[in-house]
Amino acid sequence: MNNRKTLIGNIVTISISESSDMAILGLAREHIDDAMVEVTLHLLAMDAQVIYGGDLRSGGFTEILFELVSRYSREADPGGQRIYARNFLAWPVHINMSMEQLKQASQDLENIAELVCLTADAKAMKASERVRHSKRSATEDEWAIGLTAMRNMMTQISNARVVLGGRVEHFKGKMPGIAEEALSSFKAKKPLFLLGGFGGCAGDISAIIGFNPRQKPIGNKWPGQDELSAFSGSDLNNGLNFKENEILTKTVHIDQAVALILRGLLRMA
Repeated sequence: MNNRKTLIGNIVTISISESSDMAILGLAREHIDDAMVEVTLHLLAMDAQVIYGGDLRSGGFTEILFELVSRYSREADPGGQRIYARNFLAWPVHINMSMEQLKQASQDLENIAELVCLTADAKAMKASERVRHSKRSATEDEWAIGLTAMRNMMTQISNARVVLGGRVEHFKGKMPGIAEEALSSFKAKKPLFLLGGFGGCAGDISAIIGFNPRQKPIGNKWPGQDELSAFSGSDLNNGLNFKENEILTKTVHIDQAVALILRGLLRMA
């Protein structure tokens, strides 16, 4: 009998971006890249599907995710019967791209991952509809509406979210992306795994909800802090107890973080 534990049927959102605190903490961009790789690999190995909302910039996290999924799928599923990951492109992101760029990206991902363009209210957009729109720059209002809609939609369709890093300045939308994604999970009472040890917005949120990660004090106030302060560690709903979550919000050891994330997910499963 096969007693292998699995997360099949689970959809996990990865919310990750660079942190301006990295240098202060003695870390580099490579540490966040490694964290994304390890978390994603372990989720895929446990049969979960990974979803991400990002752009397709060269060297960005989406590119890393798709390269990882491509390598993993060739080894684990040579027949190509499973979609391992989905990347959602918010309206203001993909409207700034040409149809040729989108078509090429979709072809490159065929049979391993899905690239989904969204309308302003985060509905999946058919190719026949997208082709009617010419490439252009989105307005500030479109950025705010489109990003919020995408983040809330991803919260609703996923079983849990992992957040890491995040800038708190020079962001698009109503508030820093990691803050809005965490807030969406809190409001929906969806499981949230908070890796605050890498600093950035995730580190600030860890402190706001009652943990004390190893990082610099919160600097200038950013939009969303007041709303997040209404929540506490008990609202993470992630299968971990307070002490385990305290460790997760502090650690920069990705093996330890991965073990805690999987522990929480399996307890809930």
